[in-house]
Amino acid sequence: MVTLTLDHVDVRLGRRPVVRDVSAALAGGTLTGIVGPNGAGKSTLARALLALVPSTGRIRIDGADVAAMPRATLARCAAYLPQGQTLHWPLTVERLVGLGRLPHLGPMSRPGAADLAAIERAMTRAGVLDLRDRDATHVSGGERARILLARALAVEAPMLVADEPLASLDPGHQIDVMDLLRGEAHGGGLVIAVLHDLTMAARYCDRLLLIDKGAIVADGPPAAVLTRANLRAVYGIEAEVDLGGAWPTITALGRSRE
Repeated sequence: MVTLTLDHVDVRLGRRPVVRDVSAALAGGTLTGIVGPNGAGKSTLARALLALVPSTGRIRIDGADVAAMPRATLARCAAYLPQGQTLHWPLTVERLVGLGRLPHLGPMSRPGAADLAAIERAMTRAGVLDLRDRDATHVSGGERARILLARALAVEAPMLVADEPLASLDPGHQIDVMDLLRGEAHGGGLVIAVLHDLTMAARYCDRLLLIDKGAIVADGPPAAVLTRANLRAVYGIEAEVDLGGAWPTITALGRSRE
């Protein structure tokens, strides 16, 4: 199974340090959530994993330095679902999802039978098969989110990085997406998701990285990370934390006075 190793990773945007001395070792078979307050550096860290922003330290996929990997090779190893994408071109949903197969195609080549099958699987898993002939610029925000997830799934990469995959989704589709991501992980993939919903993170993730001011302040299973003390220190809130039952919940009660 795929492995991802981060050794003392730092990212600066201009003169501002955004990610600070992050080290972690992740492996396939796990759904890892990156959580933390707004501006903590979660999305920047997710982008650094794929060499989309310059960083120092070392980031390796299966021992290979991502900064030195050819872009096409990296795109086949790790799929990326960015947050808040806007669609500008009037493609059908099927053609948009098909863009996920570009890392597997040679210059000027057309999708083959294996590519078409991968596109079909991705649309089915993301629940957008019935939209395949629709203009992708004329769908709802929730439908667009699932279509873009399907595009990432179409890569069929061993690693998937999803930045806020629950944005714009209603509760039912949030559950569908988290079920899908967990299924991808437990099927052997390495899935990393930036999440704001702490209850969803607690219910679905095997491991959480809690980020604050660009640094990891807690790393481990949800029950060890999402403690009242950590939520108070990082988010500045008092919270009711119930992670012992079948349906873990975290309820923010108010701002901490400490």
